[in-house]
Amino acid sequence: MTLREHIVELRNRLLISVLAIVLGTVVGWIFYNQAFDFLTRPFVTSVAEMAKDAGQTKTPQLTFPGVGNALTFRIKISALFGLVLAAPVWLFQIWAFVAPGLHRSERKWAYIFSAIATPLFAAGIAVAYWTLPKGIEILLGFTPLDIQNLVELPDYLDFVLRTMLVFGVAFLIPLVVVLLNMVGVVPAAALGKFRPYIVLVIFVFAAVATPSGDPFTMCLLAIPMCVLFFVAEVISRFNDKRRARRSQELLAD
Repeated sequence: MTLREHIVELRNRLLISVLAIVLGTVVGWIFYNQAFDFLTRPFVTSVAEMAKDAGQTKTPQLTFPGVGNALTFRIKISALFGLVLAAPVWLFQIWAFVAPGLHRSERKWAYIFSAIATPLFAAGIAVAYWTLPKGIEILLGFTPLDIQNLVELPDYLDFVLRTMLVFGVAFLIPLVVVLLNMVGVVPAAALGKFRPYIVLVIFVFAAVATPSGDPFTMCLLAIPMCVLFFVAEVISRFNDKRRARRSQELLAD
């Protein structure tokens, strides 16, 4: 294909992606109440737990900071819903544009990475959503008695999305370790040698990366990361043994 043909193809695929996101945004606008309930449920759950405290006279509330922010927030939620809903379309368009320039082996690794990365990322998001109520409860618990904490919805949305993104990306780190081992960059022996330091780094990363910063959320991010790292180390050891055995067979031949 000529440069012009590549540009035309890129334009067409971008147009398809944008149309899919727009249609998804319309669907998100229609199901806004359900999406809103899903995103605010961790806050509602944490406030319900706090309400059981007899000394808490004023419970935290979600608020809009201005007159037009309710509309802006609905548009933002709808667009986010549309981006997620249209993900299969725009991800396919990206892949269809890039794939013709890849070798067969590169495509194979891309398929393997996608097949493993997607459930890992989803698992990270699920763990984040599950830990959010407790994390929010801990943070809101620092509010003095008789003081009402008014949480602005845009800030709350940023907090929830940032938490989910951090957990999702963190769950992909062991997959990157395995891929680096398979290409010969990180040997399994090095992973075993530096295991205590890696575990320490994981806990430091969890403490810094979690937006809430509480020990409960930090452990719920660090412990699964450690387990996934140990799994990645085991896979790397099997891969190194297989590579060494193959090298010996080649030398014997």
